[in-house]
Amino acid sequence: MEWFAVGLGVLYIAVLVTLGVMTFRGGHYWMFWLGFFIPLLWVIGALIAPTEAASRPRPVAASP
Repeated sequence: MEWFAVGLGVLYIAVLVTLGVMTFRGGHYWMFWLGFFIPLLWVIGALIAPTEAASRPRPVAASP
């Protein structure tokens, strides 16, 4: 039964990392940093719409 607890722990960490990255890429930077202490903010930040600055297209570098 110990393998089950380890597996759930690994899954929990993987989900939190994924949600944290989604929050950061969505432009919710304060939620990302506070999410280290309150992980629920990563869930909320990953589910809400990205900020206007994060949703703007980025310029593509010109190739030589």
